Amino acid sequence: MNQEIFTKVDNYISNLLATEDEILKQTINSLDRHNLPQHSISPNQGKFLQVMIALCNAKNILEIGTLGGYSTIWLARGLPENGRVVTLEVDKNHAEVARENIVKAGLENKVEMKVGKALDILPTLIAKNEVFDMIFIDADKPPYTEYFEYALELSRPGTLIVCDNVIREGKVLDENSRDEKVLGVQRFNEMLSRNNNVTATILHSVGVKEYDGMAIAVVNR
Repeated sequence: MNQEIFTKVDNYISNLLATEDEILKQTINSLDRHNLPQHSISPNQGKFLQVMIALCNAKNILEIGTLGGYSTIWLARGLPENGRVVTLEVDKNHAEVARENIVKAGLENKVEMKVGKALDILPTLIAKNEVFDMIFIDADKPPYTEYFEYALELSRPGTLIVCDNVIREGKVLDENSRDEKVLGVQRFNEMLSRNNNVTATILHSVGVKEYDGMAIAVVNR
């Protein structure tokens, strides 16, 4: 087993069940045109998020980390007509690219973008008594623990919280790592193991995004 077969199998699944349309393909291409990193989720991961939306009957979703809007489009498309995604992006250039892609997808009425540091914006959402049915965290890794703690304050019993990139190609096993991204998810994973407010696990995966994993947590009823 190697990366080549993992990629082929991932593409096999995506071609069957998570086919990208022209809008999604253009969104990925826009990242290169605007010099954004190719850190978007895969098509199969996008479809996975849509399955999660259906399972928890989500109408209000919070996304922390927009990048070029690729995951935002998958999320918004999985919602009912009266659903909405509130997405947070710190980089103004990224946010502008994402806005263009969201408009091209015809989803501007479903998506509310807030630009700025998530750690500054999240308390304002709490102050407004916002509550979300599902929260997707896919942003800078060092403050993942803090993002999750804020997510809990924006949740209700049964809210689903999904956090991407928490295995880091197995580097989470390195107790001597000095990589701030690895250290951030190590701290997050340890916190999650002790958190009595959620029922949680981590699914590790291989595919076009190589070896990584998602933490999946449901706020306890």
